[in-house]
Amino acid sequence: MRTAVGRPLLLAAPSRFAGLPRPRARLFLALLALLLLASLTALGTPSLQQAAAPVDDQASAIVYGSTVDALRHGADYYSAVIDALRAGDQPLRPWVAVRLPTLSVIQAGVSPVAAALLLYALALLTLASWWRRLRDILPRPIPRLAATLLAAGGMGTALLGQQVTEHELWAGLMIALSLAIRLPGRTMASVAIGLCAMLIHEGAALFAIIMAAFALAERNGREMLGWGIAAIVFAAALWFHARAVGAVTGPLDQPWIGWPGILGFGFAVRSLIMATLLSIAPLSLAAIATGLAIAGWTAWRDPLAARVLATLVGYLLFLSLVAPADLSGLAYLVAPVSLIGLIFIPDALRDLLRAALDRRRITVTRTAS
Repeated sequence: MRTAVGRPLLLAAPSRFAGLPRPRARLFLALLALLLLASLTALGTPSLQQAAAPVDDQASAIVYGSTVDALRHGADYYSAVIDALRAGDQPLRPWVAVRLPTLSVIQAGVSPVAAALLLYALALLTLASWWRRLRDILPRPIPRLAATLLAAGGMGTALLGQQVTEHELWAGLMIALSLAIRLPGRTMASVAIGLCAMLIHEGAALFAIIMAAFALAERNGREMLGWGIAAIVFAAALWFHARAVGAVTGPLDQPWIGWPGILGFGFAVRSLIMATLLSIAPLSLAAIATGLAIAGWTAWRDPLAARVLATLVGYLLFLSLVAPADLSGLAYLVAPVSLIGLIFIPDALRDLLRAALDRRRITVTRTAS
């Protein structure tokens, strides 16, 4: 028996959980409790600085900041970045240890102030796109403003103008923008922004794979073609990049230390916390908020929500199972969209609790014929 559906609290339509049968509602509440418990394992992980030791958490910004300065004075990108990595005693092999030249070359063509303004502009464009994209599900201005502020909380580092040379910040904003502007029948702009994200940070390729998988599942031939072309362009860029790095490195250069083993879901959650403004909150509260934000995306009945959720889960699993501690910065790739999920939690919890606690019974009354 399905539960009666109440009026939504913040949303324009009932959440996915409205009207669920009581057993299913209780199952979803149990799964939510497990997710929150898993998120709290972040309290048992070492700080990211300790986990990544001896890698300095500012080393990347220093390396690519000096590379951009060298480019402004006429240096070649690969010579400049290799010299900076060697000076910082950073890994140079294999070639994936060196970022693609796209962002550094663009920033070298403008002043430091203009580079910071470009980052601000990208962040504001992304926020404006999400404001517009959420207008159907959040038609009232106050809930939509709250959702936009949550998105800003995920972009805190970018909006504060810190670490302008960090590739993950730019790629994360582009992933969020790509998601926000994707509409049925209008997917090419989303694909183009996704390609730009990949050309800035190769870690954005996971996002492209997820988006292509959705296009394949939906049998969207136009979008599949777009992601296929993007993959070819990206593969070509990686091929030239690998050759260029190989030409200026040798066997004596420091190699990457390799895979340290599974770091766990707590490490992934803590990485995401540190990539957002939740980093200023007590870790226990931040971990619970992160778990709720992930769960919130399950409540919205929309293809966009499914894509955001899959992207979040994909990167969190990668950080949990594959990534070494010095790649915790990959959390910046999904930070801008992560906290928006919190806006769906009031309706989701209300609907789940109403369904789980529903005690109505069906009474059958026989009447004389």
